[in-house]
Amino acid sequence: MRSLIVTGMSGAGKSNAIKILEDMGFYCIDNMPPKLINQFIELSDMGTGEIDKAAFVIDIRGGEFFDDLVNSISELKAAGSKFQILFLEASDEVIIRRYKETRRTHPMSKEGGVHSGIIKERQRLQEIRKISDFIIDTSTMKPNQLRQSLSDIFENEDVDKRKKISITIMSFGYKYGIPLDADNLFDMRFIPNPFYLKSLKKLTGNNRKVRDYVLKWDETKTFIESAHKMISDLIPHYSKQGKSNLVLCFGCTGGQHRSVAVANEFYEIFKSEGYRVNLIHRDL
Repeated sequence: MRSLIVTGMSGAGKSNAIKILEDMGFYCIDNMPPKLINQFIELSDMGTGEIDKAAFVIDIRGGEFFDDLVNSISELKAAGSKFQILFLEASDEVIIRRYKETRRTHPMSKEGGVHSGIIKERQRLQEIRKISDFIIDTSTMKPNQLRQSLSDIFENEDVDKRKKISITIMSFGYKYGIPLDADNLFDMRFIPNPFYLKSLKKLTGNNRKVRDYVLKWDETKTFIESAHKMISDLIPHYSKQGKSNLVLCFGCTGGQHRSVAVANEFYEIFKSEGYRVNLIHRDL
């Protein structure tokens, strides 16, 4: 049986993730005491074999039981069990907003503010985050984007064996600020701006006419070719350093035309090459 341990920050989307994994055929158990994982696997192996993959949500809600997680992982490795670790996280600002919207109490801030609880939780999760196989930042993700990410990871295993790093491609507008989580940032303001054409002004880079206009220039073609080669050459080195997600950001003035069209192009390029790719248009 293939096992998946789902953990990470409170408010990062583990509840949504477990629903998605159930739809993908995982037998899911929420708030599982880590010491029971091995027993569950043994019971499944002695059964009819109907459960071929299971997901266990384990987080700091388990209190003192959570501290057993690292030891339980060592036991799984010693027993030769096939398992992976999925870690979900989000920015402090996003987690605080989500807690305010749901009016729930953070599990580590029952007597204080949400932010103080987030700080404590991040410190407590450092060790498990370092050994996670997949790390997904849900800060800017909608539920369907999380579904796509999990589908790319767990429903395309042959691809994953070749290319374990995932790529997040984001378009943005400089006038709204630079993305804080960018690993590589590219300025698309050297491309002629469709905004100044009356027929294209009110459209976006998702429109075929705008896309064709942005991509037709020699300077755009040269940039895409050069940037693609540079990123492709760097990816093995990022992987070697243990990086599991690469964030590529493409910006223009308002984040409506040039950055969107180029981000879409790179999404298609890396998707066709077998990478797990997330696409975010931040300022549309």
